[in-house]
Amino acid sequence: MTESRPSTNVAILADRDHRAEIVERLYDVAMDPIRLEELLEVWEDRAAPLRDSAIPLEDPEIEAHLQRATVFLDRYEAVQEAAGKPSVLADIPRSAAFISDGGATIHACNRPAEVAFGISEGGAFAALPFDEEDRELLKGVIRRVAARKAEKVVTLRIRSTVTGSPVILRVSPVEAGAARPLALVVSTELVWPEGFETTVQEAFGLTTAEVEIVRGVTLGLPLRDIAEARGRSLETVRTQVRSVLAKTETHSQSELVRVVLGLMDVALIPTGGESFGGPRGMLEQRPFREIRGPDGRRLTWIEFGDPRGRPVLYMHLDFGLTRWPAPAERAAAARGLRVIVPVRQGYGRTEPLPKGADHLEGVTRDYAAILDHLQVTGAVAIPLGADLRFALNLSLKRPDLVRGIVGAACQLPIRSASQYERMDKWQRFILANARHAPKVLPFLVQAGFSLARRLGKEAFFRQVNGGSQADTETFSRPDVRVAVLEGSDVCMTRTWSAHAAFTAECLGSERDWSALVRMARVPVLLLQGDQDPQSPVQTIRELAAEYPHLDIRFLPGTGQLLFFAEWPQVLDAVEAMFCTRQD
Repeated sequence: MTESRPSTNVAILADRDHRAEIVERLYDVAMDPIRLEELLEVWEDRAAPLRDSAIPLEDPEIEAHLQRATVFLDRYEAVQEAAGKPSVLADIPRSAAFISDGGATIHACNRPAEVAFGISEGGAFAALPFDEEDRELLKGVIRRVAARKAEKVVTLRIRSTVTGSPVILRVSPVEAGAARPLALVVSTELVWPEGFETTVQEAFGLTTAEVEIVRGVTLGLPLRDIAEARGRSLETVRTQVRSVLAKTETHSQSELVRVVLGLMDVALIPTGGESFGGPRGMLEQRPFREIRGPDGRRLTWIEFGDPRGRPVLYMHLDFGLTRWPAPAERAAAARGLRVIVPVRQGYGRTEPLPKGADHLEGVTRDYAAILDHLQVTGAVAIPLGADLRFALNLSLKRPDLVRGIVGAACQLPIRSASQYERMDKWQRFILANARHAPKVLPFLVQAGFSLARRLGKEAFFRQVNGGSQADTETFSRPDVRVAVLEGSDVCMTRTWSAHAAFTAECLGSERDWSALVRMARVPVLLLQGDQDPQSPVQTIRELAAEYPHLDIRFLPGTGQLLFFAEWPQVLDAVEAMFCTRQD
């Protein structure tokens, strides 16, 4: 292929070997999105230096390969959906299970397998906690069963190198539809679901100590080990077991286990339709409401809090975080706040903007249409991340609708390449390319969504935000985890994804919207995290110097999930904003 000559206003990769390496990784990702991180590393090494100039990367050869790679990626997603791979493991919520072809890596695994065996999707088969000889035996069985060269189901008894106890493994073929022969391995290793202790305690009226006893017995631990772990005598634990048997109306430990496992099955039944990724039930149902906007498109939103309270306009970020932790939603009602959450274009059932429409102006008009329909004025807006641009634009175009802005972990317009370099790698990979390689971005985002659907939203979130300890700890809270996973269903479920809308959000956030910040006419308070992987402290302080009219405060021990970690402080600030006199 003839190389295109560089023009004066675009950049290309001058080194053909570098270009070839990137192209190879593009096709690798298109065939298997689990390899997206490999593309990230190569791209950052080869293409990132071009960000030092303000010239966008437009390499015709890479763009041609991108079009072909996108076709392969579309086919991959179609095959995965036909194979039903996610649903196979989704139907096994409490036993450690994984899918393998008998090769060097794990094809897929559920959350209990991650916890019990320490394995991960795409991780090494050698990580399984079995002796090497037993692992090789298991590999052989998997290959024979997957290829239909053995009986349909094979049962193995292997000893764990971690617990020293035997583990029963049941190996069966994954039904036709997968790209290659696969087998499902289900084990007797159980995992106690997050938050299940509350369910057990409420069901049987147990004390916290008794719940820990039930947990140990259910997971198959000997009473002596339970006593040692709790720092109690064996006789004390036996006494507690007798108390538990009486309260649960069971007559033996085996009967107790059967009752608890039955309760576990009920507790793990999903209630969220096509949702996936975590337990449901901690959040009240919030029905989506809809209208037809001035342009005839369907617009949707949800509400919670006090229906007659002071209006709060919440903006859900490009990840579609439409729900709050359950205590926060209850607190909104107690504080007399009516929270309105419009679902943006291309998310959920809100229809996309027409092709070629200005994204910022179109989204702003949608917000105004919903507030006008509800006859709401003088709302306090809570934007997350780069949603700040929507809040500012709405306050300038319709000052009657917004009286103030309380931002949580907001992004300010990036001004230099060094500010991108401070971001954590995943955030930099997406946002820097939104500005400097916009033609590449749609493929990267689609691959990211495909990877998230393969890993599951929870595992993907932990991978992307793992660089922030604050976000990792916040996401580990059961109420936060449920809110993030359930709320983001407008962004992605097992059967669809809003990657086109997400791409538009990223492209819009990386255009220069600094004029909106300078023109702010309402009070703006930004609560920022000191561990935000996307907007580090140094970057915010540099940018804040350009906008002295903004009130910026840093909250220690918070990251991009600042709102979910410190929502009481955010709501305090919202209430204070209602007390601010408007001229």
